[in-house]
Amino acid sequence: MTSIEERMAESGKAAETVSFGRRFAQSSQFDAIFDEGMQLVERAACYLDGDGRVAARKLAQPVSTTYATESMRLTTRLLEVASWLLVQRALKLGEISLEEAESRRRRIKLRPSGRPAHIKHFDVLPEALRDLIVASFQMTDRIIQLDRGMGGEGSLPAVTRNPVGAQLSTLRSAFKVIDGGRS
Repeated sequence: MTSIEERMAESGKAAETVSFGRRFAQSSQFDAIFDEGMQLVERAACYLDGDGRVAARKLAQPVSTTYATESMRLTTRLLEVASWLLVQRALKLGEISLEEAESRRRRIKLRPSGRPAHIKHFDVLPEALRDLIVASFQMTDRIIQLDRGMGGEGSLPAVTRNPVGAQLSTLRSAFKVIDGGRS
């Protein structure tokens, strides 16, 4: 037993894990991130349906292809962020159960995104689109961190077992048997 567990046992209280996720989803900090994320979605939609269409028509061929590709990626990224935020808010408001929220959250494909440096012709895209792309990367990173902190997996790769560590453990066990358990 750890010292915390020992103290809890002495006091007659059971150790209780505090859920960061549940506490965070009920906080005003969540409300602020929700508002920020939904405003980013709205800004992107307004730009892509308005000024972005005008700007896209003025672009030369290789850049216009990049514009089309990156605007689709931006939309997809922001839809995933909005979906995650809406699931968390529905849970907070009691509109769905914890099990339903988990089921819906598992369908959301949160992925670490590339970066502007990975986008060909990024520097010649319209400034407003570049700003939205950067903001979407930042928001996605925040949501992924929150999801991990809240115990979610999303579509993030699971931590794999260290094969070298497993082999070392097997060797230690073998040498203990040979040594008669004297280490």
